[in-house]
Amino acid sequence: MAKYAFITGGTKGIGLAVATCLAQSGYHLLLTYGKDEDAAQAASACLQARYGVDVHTLRADISERGAVEDIVRYVSTRRVGIDAVVFNAGLTCREPFESMEAAEWERVFFGNVHFPVFLLQRLVKYINAGGSVVFTGSLMGIEPHAMSLSYGVTKAAVHALTKNLVKFMAPYGIRVNAVAPGFVDTDWQKSKPEAVRRSIESKIALGRFCSPEEVAGVYRMLIENSYLNGEVVVADGGYSYK
Repeated sequence: MAKYAFITGGTKGIGLAVATCLAQSGYHLLLTYGKDEDAAQAASACLQARYGVDVHTLRADISERGAVEDIVRYVSTRRVGIDAVVFNAGLTCREPFESMEAAEWERVFFGNVHFPVFLLQRLVKYINAGGSVVFTGSLMGIEPHAMSLSYGVTKAAVHALTKNLVKFMAPYGIRVNAVAPGFVDTDWQKSKPEAVRRSIESKIALGRFCSPEEVAGVYRMLIENSYLNGEVVVADGGYSYK
């Protein structure tokens, strides 16, 4: 029986690592991306060639309300049941607290909280009983961080959303969990100045960033372990233990 996974932001970073991990397990993939069409096409071609799975991609900006309808139409035309949904795409705002605009605050809340809620509301009828929903939370939703207030608050909301949705998804036979990654060595993290990276590593008990492949394995565990439900799994290498 063919298995299908739907992943927002599935063509770069953590999302691509999760897509790769699931492709290795034989999942066919429905992936959305924000703006980088070249990266999406390259990821799709690579996954299909390497693992022999079907890969479909769709541009969908999570800051745009119309993207919910675009995704629903996209999924419905595939005429398949979905076994795993991964809400990975996210937004942030790095404006100082003193100059942050309400519109930017609302944009981050829409992308990180409102968008996945109302997308799941529309997608639930396409998810197979026994299926799994996994949210991408963040260590920043647990440990206070001075870089982005809106990001930390919305990721804390994602953690709460994960636990509350268990009650609403239980009648459908769908489990809901989340991963709260710490510092994952994606291209964005690799672009940080060396001094900043060393400072972060000094606070992690393992002394290094997480690889995308390592955190992707946590997503796969939550998808494939049929008893995990309502969990927020922190993968931070022991942050602040040193």
